[in-house]
Amino acid sequence: MHGLESKRVFITGGSSGIGLCTAEALAREGAHVCLFARNKERLEAAAAHIREIAKAKGDVACFALDVADNSQVRTVMARAMVEFGVPDILINCAGRARPKVFVDISYEQFDETMKINLYGARNTIAALAPYMGKNGGHIVNVSSMAGLIGVFGYTDYCASKFGLIGFSEALRSELDGLGIGVSVLCPADTDTPGLAEENLTKPPETIAISESACLLPPEKVAQALIAGIKKKKFLIIPGTDGKVSWLAKRFCPWMVDLIMKRTINKVRAGM
Repeated sequence: MHGLESKRVFITGGSSGIGLCTAEALAREGAHVCLFARNKERLEAAAAHIREIAKAKGDVACFALDVADNSQVRTVMARAMVEFGVPDILINCAGRARPKVFVDISYEQFDETMKINLYGARNTIAALAPYMGKNGGHIVNVSSMAGLIGVFGYTDYCASKFGLIGFSEALRSELDGLGIGVSVLCPADTDTPGLAEENLTKPPETIAISESACLLPPEKVAQALIAGIKKKKFLIIPGTDGKVSWLAKRFCPWMVDLIMKRTINKVRAGM
């Protein structure tokens, strides 16, 4: 998949952040972009913005959608395929995080996090993969560095994002025979509205851990995502810091654990 011109791309969570930046980059390449998100007002504003970028190079559409609602996903995706066409590429970017220590995370929050971050990807893929299989294509599931490294304050989020990576690995094997590629994107903290919302509930220990890493611009993450699709990479980790952290976790896990523990203990000692 060397060029993306005229490819039909569905992006969930496409009204802001990484999803919106990816849509911008794809529109510049001449792809046809269809956005999905829960907030209709922000979604329509995002679609209007992408139309300005696309001009006559590609079609742009949008559909309000809650990816956690499987029945709604099936209905909306069926309509989108009729009105916009079967996607060549699906990017599951919808997600959320509300960091807290585990004892303060209710069952309802844990359940909702899993339904949005993990089940949401499952729902869209189940609705679209049977149709994408006729022409091949590519699926990208947006996980996180917190899907590779467990982080203080993110028990529900890490559970969903670790699960998304395992799901993507198994899915990759199953869909290979249909000509559908699968990638999983694992960005570190990215400068998005979602991160600003996360910062409102982060425990002090989580803030200290986050401050030790570089903040990625969403445009850079979008570029890495698109490059990964073109190269058919499975694991896409944007930025040098992320790659180094992943290699350290793989080959020197004790070192990563020690650094985190020291950071946590330092914060607690100052409380």
